[in-house]
Amino acid sequence: MGAVRIDGNRLLLPGGVRVRFMRTLRLPERGTHPLPPGLGEFPVRRVEDYAGRVPAEWRARGGVMLPVYLREAMWLNFTASEPAALQVGAGKVCAVSGRPWSARLGRDPQNYLVLPRQPWLDGINSGRGTVRQFVAVPLGLGATVEGQVTGEEVWGGIQLQVFPLKEGPLAAWREEERRKREAAAEIERARAAAGPYGGAMPAPGAPPASGAALPPPAMAAAPGGPPRSAPAMGLGVGGSMRQEVYRDDRPAGSWAEEPAGRVFVHLVTPPEWRRITGEAPPPSPVDRAAYTRAGLPWFDHYDHDGEDLAPTDTLGRVRPVGDWLGDDHAPWQQPSPQQVKPLGDAPGKPVEDGAW
Repeated sequence: MGAVRIDGNRLLLPGGVRVRFMRTLRLPERGTHPLPPGLGEFPVRRVEDYAGRVPAEWRARGGVMLPVYLREAMWLNFTASEPAALQVGAGKVCAVSGRPWSARLGRDPQNYLVLPRQPWLDGINSGRGTVRQFVAVPLGLGATVEGQVTGEEVWGGIQLQVFPLKEGPLAAWREEERRKREAAAEIERARAAAGPYGGAMPAPGAPPASGAALPPPAMAAAPGGPPRSAPAMGLGVGGSMRQEVYRDDRPAGSWAEEPAGRVFVHLVTPPEWRRITGEAPPPSPVDRAAYTRAGLPWFDHYDHDGEDLAPTDTLGRVRPVGDWLGDDHAPWQQPSPQQVKPLGDAPGKPVEDGAW
């Protein structure tokens, strides 16, 4: 299996797949909402760099860790230089199919995302054209996706596993991309020769993938003390938003039989993050009313060529974390229509894997 590497706060998986963990606004648990943007990246660190300060089970599982507040929301941002099938687990429950974690890809039901078509995932696949937002909660309450689906809370965290295309389909894709580049270059040359501007018009910029970046964490004094059993965190669900999880339209058998790489992402409470790493955790999540008053954008993504993947009954029955923790929302301030923006169509250190 290939190495997973960490570059800043990004995970680099084999096959040119890059994953960022984005802080965001937590949505109300009632109603369906547009996509909130990112409010900066979660800091990500390798577990092995703090082997003397983390629990033994973390060392055994390897991977990386990031700090998250109770009931803080997140979304995952993906980019890929070549096609890839990416599995996403919440406590080793597939966030796409609701089935137990598997070392193999499945088509019925589909248990993976298709990259690069799927640019992000904000939550579990729980409705037609909608997802329920990822929200951090402690293990032991039964509020996590893992607890509700399996009846146990053993793993917590997030699991990622990537599969590349087989050699034949990958060669065909590369050839198709080469032809597209040649055709695009020919069009640009023709425009440059015929147009009055002396060159091609600039292409429109990509939509912003995140909002204002949060300040980098300040370093605190190096923590001491032996490793201990850290409070374990997992993913529950919050509000619903409009987001499609795309069906794989490639022929069966296109993907490799074995994964190219995988990584376990541990979720750490802010006090434990400070103790383990010596770094200050990010500021607490932003207030919703202040966010809306500031005029920050929301997004409505639509891909007319993509076919949405139907949710399974398993994930459709997952209840929001408010059923366990109560509703702590301040009155919701709805964004104005002008704030909702339509969206169109290996450096770094290797991360150590373990047994999970």
